[in-house]
Amino acid sequence: MDDLSAVVFDFDGLLMDTESTLVEGWRAAWEFYGLELELDQGFWPGDGGDCTEHRLDRLASMVGPSFDRLACRNRYDAYRRQMHASMDFCPGIWQWLADARILGLRCAVASSSPLSWVGEHLNRVGAFDWFDVVATGDEVPAPKPDPGVYLLALARLGVPGRRAVAVEDTPHGIGAAATAGMATVAIPNVFVDPARVAAADLVLRSAAESSLTDVLNRLAGPTTPRPRTGPSVPTVA
Repeated sequence: MDDLSAVVFDFDGLLMDTESTLVEGWRAAWEFYGLELELDQGFWPGDGGDCTEHRLDRLASMVGPSFDRLACRNRYDAYRRQMHASMDFCPGIWQWLADARILGLRCAVASSSPLSWVGEHLNRVGAFDWFDVVATGDEVPAPKPDPGVYLLALARLGVPGRRAVAVEDTPHGIGAAATAGMATVAIPNVFVDPARVAAADLVLRSAAESSLTDVLNRLAGPTTPRPRTGPSVPTVA
């Protein structure tokens, strides 16, 4: 990948383990009503959209008329804020960002979450300025696996998909990046079966297990899948 220009990161579950706080927040919400949360297929969205209201609806149907939706949402948000207060990037991420600078690669975030969420966390750990571009779900019509947020990030970077690598933790993220014409690295979060991200060009257990240089060398090796063309990158004024 001699012409590589950029590395584009997902946010939730990849840069920060906010998937774990999401699960623990809802587990606490269920336990408040004496219920046990089951992490079945109905709990996880098929895409990167916000399922908060859906989960509140589900809990309300189990609790009945005594359910206080606003109070439940406030408890959930407060519990997650408490967990996030000391949360940093996932293992190995800071080193990858440092490696990217050494290699002369630009870095971006492409997340289905809104800028208010992504920006809050990046600023909290002093990382916002480490990224040349931040593209978020409130700027595009649809969440991943729609490629819109990746196409927006590529447009702002000014590079085609074939010159960028996406790092993701979910199958819908891998699908979005691949549709945008990018090579893909999967680091599945703890709630994703690695078999579900097997379509990625490379699957790792953690960013801490390999340097970014090693990852890029492995992507450039003989096992790299077919060249990607992807859709054209739109022009951003």
